Amino acid sequence: MLSDAPTPTDAAGETPSERARRWRRIAASYAVPSLRRSILQLIITLAAFAAIWAGMVAVAEYSYWATLPLAVPAAAFLIRLFLIQHDCGHHSFFKSRRLNDIVGSVIGLLTLTPHGYWRKAHNIHHATSGNLDKRGIGDISILTVREYLALSWWKRLGYRCYRHPLVFLGIGPLYVFVVKYRLPLDLLSKHRDMIPGVLATNLAIGLIVAGLGWWLGFADVLMVHAPIITLSTMAGVWLFYVQHQFEDTYWRQTKDWSFHEAAIHGSSFYDLPQPLRWLTADIGIHHIHHLSSRIPNYRLAECLADHDEMRDVGRLTLWQSLSCLRLALWDEDAERLIGFRSLRQLAPAAG
Repeated sequence: MLSDAPTPTDAAGETPSERARRWRRIAASYAVPSLRRSILQLIITLAAFAAIWAGMVAVAEYSYWATLPLAVPAAAFLIRLFLIQHDCGHHSFFKSRRLNDIVGSVIGLLTLTPHGYWRKAHNIHHATSGNLDKRGIGDISILTVREYLALSWWKRLGYRCYRHPLVFLGIGPLYVFVVKYRLPLDLLSKHRDMIPGVLATNLAIGLIVAGLGWWLGFADVLMVHAPIITLSTMAGVWLFYVQHQFEDTYWRQTKDWSFHEAAIHGSSFYDLPQPLRWLTADIGIHHIHHLSSRIPNYRLAECLADHDEMRDVGRLTLWQSLSCLRLALWDEDAERLIGFRSLRQLAPAAG
């Protein structure tokens, strides 16, 4: 597109940038947490997770295999706890920044996520989402078509392996939450002030594991909690993946990048059915969350319900989201994500 071409407008005469900024002002008006709703959500989620976990331990005395179905709801409530921690990381769950950080840090012991580190990395993700020149922190790695074609055969193979669903939804989540978060070097080398928080989280997790292992038996604790961690990390990474890795997402070089447009067009509206919307704390309403990350999760649906014009941008149903699994490369010419099969059609010699 020529640089002097007129900027397109919609039926209301707004440019994409003008509409994005108007939506940002609308979304910001919902960034008001309710202490009562936050406390109630926290208590219900913690109590449900603890009850299911305790039930799994009790059932395991009679039949370990009978505990495995219970790992599914336990993982669902652990994801919900992580999303409360996510709100705390944005200082949106409570009005008090200190209370957000305390609650987020405590939940981080259950989610295996050092709160201070994750908050920093995730805020970088929000500030740079959709910017091709600022990839690498708090996101899932993606290459453009040109970058991929410039790689050697071995590096192409490595990227294909990385983008395979069995890796980024199987091995990857366990590596990130169980291994990488114990010493996340991608940020600690530049932000050494976060090291004590990471080490304190690791120490506290170690003490919890030691205490539960001494009380219930280390093998029993592992057998009960391992399936929960496996399922919750896989589902959590899938949610994050589909929030930004869909065909008509938004990626631009810095000179053409807009924070507000990236929020709307680079974040999906994952229109999940109930009870999945409730269990995932409405994080699927991700375009509104990126417009104003200070909105507590329980007010995202209110904003969407009050403004129908926000419902059709980046909308994905549960069934439609499955097609996102094949996407792997950003086609800068077509401005869309494509899969490796599509790349072979564009450049047969590249596959």
